[in-house]
Amino acid sequence: MLQKTTPTSPPVSDLAIPHAEGVSNDEFRAAMSRLAAGVVLVTAHDPDDGPRGEDVGMTATAFLSVSLDPPLVLVSLRNDSRMDDLLAEVPVWAVSVLTDGQRHIAGRFAMKGRISDRLLFEDVAYTRGEESGAPLIGGALATLECRTESRVVAGDHTLVVARVLTAALPSSEAGPLTYFRGKYRRLD
Repeated sequence: MLQKTTPTSPPVSDLAIPHAEGVSNDEFRAAMSRLAAGVVLVTAHDPDDGPRGEDVGMTATAFLSVSLDPPLVLVSLRNDSRMDDLLAEVPVWAVSVLTDGQRHIAGRFAMKGRISDRLLFEDVAYTRGEESGAPLIGGALATLECRTESRVVAGDHTLVVARVLTAALPSSEAGPLTYFRGKYRRLD
């Protein structure tokens, strides 16, 4: 009699190793670029960086609602990025859903090899969240403050599931900023 075995998950260190079968990185990237996504700015306050701490921000397009009861969201962060490292230590953070007029903010916080976050926030209007202490971008379509519930390593990214602590809808008549085929776009 054959004994059934449940396949085991590969070790975490093996998840980012390319496999022989399946699509190439370029094919996968091209296919996924056809999926329009909303654009958000994920922010957190790092209290350990300098005498007053430092605000940190990251543009994300892999952000979604997970559950209504309880209210949960998910954001995907590149492993070992500054935001991934910070959210592993700081349990509360914020999200601002960007408008089509905030493309410059999205681009600024998406740059590789960028200048310090302190300078990036210098001329951006924001308020500080009461729960998270993180920047909430002025004029955003919506702002959320979140508390991390779980983290799951998935390939070269970490999926962070968080409970929504606050949600606000600033009065904005603007449309959402979207990302499609490798560019920021307006929803027409």
